[in-house]
Amino acid sequence: MKIEFNKMIILFFVISYCSAQTIIPIETKDFAMVFKTDSQNRLWNIYFGKKLSDNLDYQHINEQYYFPSSNAGMYNAAYTPSGTWNLSEPALQVKHFDGNLSTELHFVNVETQINNEETITKIKLNDPVYKLTVVLNYKVWSNLNVVEQWTEITNNEDGTIELNKYASANLYFTNKDFYLTHFQGEYLKEMQPVEEKLTQGIKTIETKLGTRAMLLGTPNFIVSFENPQNEDDGLVLLGQLAWSGNYKIDFEIDSYKNLRLIAGINPYESNYSLKKDETFKTPSLIYSISNKGTGLASRQLQSWAKKYRVLDGEGDRLTLLNNWEATYFDFNESKLSKLVKDTKDLGLDLFLLDDGWFGNRYPRNNDDAGLGDWQENRKKLPNGLGYLVKEAKKNKVKFGIWIEPEMANPESELFKNHPDWIIKQPERPEKLYRNQMVLDVTNPEVQDFIYDVVDNLFTQNSEIAFIKWDCNAVIYNAYSAYQQQKGISQTHLYVDYVLGLYKVLKRIREKYPKVPMMLCSGGGGRADYEFLKYFTEFWPSDDTDPIERIFLQWNYSYFFPAITMDCHVTNWGNQPIKFKVDVASMGKLGFDVDVSHMSVKDLEFTKLAIKNYNGFKNIVLHGEQYRLSSPYKNSFASLIYVDNNQSQAVMFSYLSSNRFIERITKRPIKLKGLDANRKYRVKEINLYPGVKSTLNELVVYSGDFLMTLGVNPEVDTKRTSVLLLIEEVN
Repeated sequence: MKIEFNKMIILFFVISYCSAQTIIPIETKDFAMVFKTDSQNRLWNIYFGKKLSDNLDYQHINEQYYFPSSNAGMYNAAYTPSGTWNLSEPALQVKHFDGNLSTELHFVNVETQINNEETITKIKLNDPVYKLTVVLNYKVWSNLNVVEQWTEITNNEDGTIELNKYASANLYFTNKDFYLTHFQGEYLKEMQPVEEKLTQGIKTIETKLGTRAMLLGTPNFIVSFENPQNEDDGLVLLGQLAWSGNYKIDFEIDSYKNLRLIAGINPYESNYSLKKDETFKTPSLIYSISNKGTGLASRQLQSWAKKYRVLDGEGDRLTLLNNWEATYFDFNESKLSKLVKDTKDLGLDLFLLDDGWFGNRYPRNNDDAGLGDWQENRKKLPNGLGYLVKEAKKNKVKFGIWIEPEMANPESELFKNHPDWIIKQPERPEKLYRNQMVLDVTNPEVQDFIYDVVDNLFTQNSEIAFIKWDCNAVIYNAYSAYQQQKGISQTHLYVDYVLGLYKVLKRIREKYPKVPMMLCSGGGGRADYEFLKYFTEFWPSDDTDPIERIFLQWNYSYFFPAITMDCHVTNWGNQPIKFKVDVASMGKLGFDVDVSHMSVKDLEFTKLAIKNYNGFKNIVLHGEQYRLSSPYKNSFASLIYVDNNQSQAVMFSYLSSNRFIERITKRPIKLKGLDANRKYRVKEINLYPGVKSTLNELVVYSGDFLMTLGVNPEVDTKRTSVLLLIEEVN
């Protein structure tokens, strides 16, 4: 049956057979996930793999493909309940209105909606005894092999129920071997990859930090099938739980050596009450599937993100000069005015005023006071922010500003006036993180306060063109005075904090839809595809040493496009300015430097490099990325960005380790992503003053030659970074 409704075609689609079994395929261009009901109307995941040309063939898949010694599975439920037949790790645990802890789920129906390039399949399940409904949602971008999956749980029982576990996704895979790459770390060492072969039992990646949830690990992962992950071949699933709070992802190898993957909000201290007729929507698990390695999987996810998820993902980004490392908290109007002029002289788009501009009774002269009091500091800025906005406009650059509106110092008027707005246990000593505490964003008054911080900035200075939104503390002593007052369980705090923050961001974007905002968290403590609905970019790490940034940006690139990554040139590291600028040019370019301390040649190079960046940034921000030489396997790193027409490319190569004092690349590096039948010239750019290229830019190569034999950038201990511009010859 087809019904046209608001330009959306709605299909009620199942494949049914004489056995009364229902088969539901979720298909992308190349892959399929298939579900099948049994004689008791339970729904099972019966297949994940290559898409079959005739979906009627899915009927021939049965339990023997999973359980050779048994006719009845127990692990491969589409969404595993607890307390009845299942004894494995559940996706759903519910305490029903009468206290019963058992749940059963039977198939009801399936609905598929096709809208332009998206297909949404909704599979409805219910408990045959209790009026509990679960809808499994699968949103597919077929041509990109990308799936977004979430769950909606509705309570139609006679009273309140309690969700004790409520996963977003419950996947099942039957390949021979499974390898997991996950990303752990700490402050200044974020996004560190760990690859391991999964063995029988459960491997869990999770966080309980609350706000700055990704400080010690991330909800990003790569599962490779049969063999360890490879850039250009092999079956991989590359995924992320798009949730900005506590997460938990379980990878279980069961007794049949198959893999169960259960991902969702961490149930730790997060039992969630659901009143009659209420629905809880879980966050999304988003994943890209590839049979040609992680390179294709990440390009698919990057393309999806730019087109469908990231705010202004197909737009431009502003290069900027940030005052932080030039002044820290010690600045005044004259210092900042000089930096505004430096912004113009360098050829950058925007001056960003960082921390320290606010607070009067408790002036923000270091990080132990003033946070939460968002009034201009009259001593530092006697003429207010408006003066700096005008200075920026006079110099034909834009003005941006730093805020951290979810936090407060104990030494602040906000803390003194609204102690009930702070997350803290009333009977426990206060625990500070970076001398600050977290505001209770579950409280609507706090939500209004945070919204007003942003709204007042724009109302008073409408030409502010950029926001850097920071978040530097985790949640200690989790307790909400607001929830206690309203009779809401304290186990709602971790979840409602995130949902409350999303409400604020949605309000901001409804009024200010286009202003770029950076998602900062003292580093990569916040970077996910739910936040990136509201933010244009994120700050990968406070570690801006360019050597470390090569590795960090490499790892983030598996999941995020270059247009989302803020990459700054700073005083960190002992590398020359050319190396620093070249590394930072692999994303959105920015500077945290005092221009007055730069040498004449460094300044000359920097201006030229910024001009070059403006010439090729569209290739980096909007093209396709190919990783060529891993810094984890070689002493050098190399990658290339190719524009969508395959007419231009930019190749970055760096000496990432000088452990061996020798010429690093005696052999050429094979390029990727070009058109084999076209002709190209290769030109070295970003040359330091007085340095000549070793390459002959008059030579014309075929794309076939460059991808089969390659080009040697001649990176070594004297040429530690090399940028090559590849252009089609007409």
